[in-house]
Amino acid sequence: MKYPLLENAFSKQDLQKGINVLKTGRLTISKITHKFEKTFAKGNESNFALMCNSGSSANLLMVAAACNPLRKNSLKTGDEVILPAICWSTSLWPLVQHGLRPVFVDIDVKTLNMNIEDLKNKITKKTKAIMCVHILGISTNMSEILSICKKKKLTLFEDTCESLGSKFNKKKLGNFGDFGSYSFYYSHQITSGEGGMVVCKNKDDYELLKCLRSHGWSRNTKFHNYYKKRYKSLNEKFLFINSGYNLRPLDVTAAIANNQYKRLNLFMKIRSENRKLIINSIIENKKWNNQFDFIKPEKKMSPSWFGLPILINEKLKNKKTTLLRFLDKKMIENRPIVSGNFLNQPAIKLYKLNTKNKFYNSQLVEESGFFIGLHTKKITTKMANYIATNLLKIDEI
Repeated sequence: MKYPLLENAFSKQDLQKGINVLKTGRLTISKITHKFEKTFAKGNESNFALMCNSGSSANLLMVAAACNPLRKNSLKTGDEVILPAICWSTSLWPLVQHGLRPVFVDIDVKTLNMNIEDLKNKITKKTKAIMCVHILGISTNMSEILSICKKKKLTLFEDTCESLGSKFNKKKLGNFGDFGSYSFYYSHQITSGEGGMVVCKNKDDYELLKCLRSHGWSRNTKFHNYYKKRYKSLNEKFLFINSGYNLRPLDVTAAIANNQYKRLNLFMKIRSENRKLIINSIIENKKWNNQFDFIKPEKKMSPSWFGLPILINEKLKNKKTTLLRFLDKKMIENRPIVSGNFLNQPAIKLYKLNTKNKFYNSQLVEESGFFIGLHTKKITTKMANYIATNLLKIDEI
């Protein structure tokens, strides 16, 4: 048997939507993308949404906007931004690329998200922002985070790339902060192969994001008329009023993502059912002896599960490498929990981001944690038992 991180994620209709765009010969960003942005904003309960070519680009865009001199109270070079030690690389690098100083905090093993007490201890006069990274469909206590941000007047970023559809206290993640990002990469809650979205609360930030997404162009932004009147000698179709990138998506990916988005709630339901089936198959197995711990969401948390995170019992964690190799042989695909303790990654040393602080919980998760996929199609009891049986081989290998 084979259990990949995600089975074939695309329906025939998803692919047909992409093919329909290909047949028009107009592949670049156009009406289909704009329509999806509006659909997403409404469905995600966000004020504004802007699609880009990846979740990583969404992270880059929201940090770039927060640092831009055109934005009121923009972040400045040297400002400190707090983020969890367990994060993805592109949760971190936009901060570095914009001259901000990342300050890492440890995580809470119960949520895999940043430890709020450690966060409070790391806040200084230089702290100007927090980057939350919502792990595998779950979050920390966002009410507390929001309270801290309001009290300290901090910008709040939400990297929601792994948690589309998740809610805290009935509010969708990504909407608590000034900016939120999402990813439509292959194994995520919905997919268009690549693609991402950034959301924000106010129109000024939205217009700025739109400008930065497309080369710093004034075209199709609220800024255009202002600059057109003041730079009459220039071609009004090519007014570059700001720094910028080319992070635009294709209409092809927007068409596929839009069709998938219609099934997000169904996907969430099936992933949750598959998660319960796998966990029950493990704990009801005659060989179950608390070899693993599973993350249990708090009452206010309504997860949109991305994967099934698993923590190996302390007495058995030295078998992790052997177990994962065994699972590979059994074709049960597995991954680290995000990237593990990111402070251990080689690039940290390259950019001299090392710190003397110890991140005990993040290190524990790196040494004992991994995750397997949760499919968007119902798996069989036979498959769940296959996964359980092989995981419980940890006592024998």
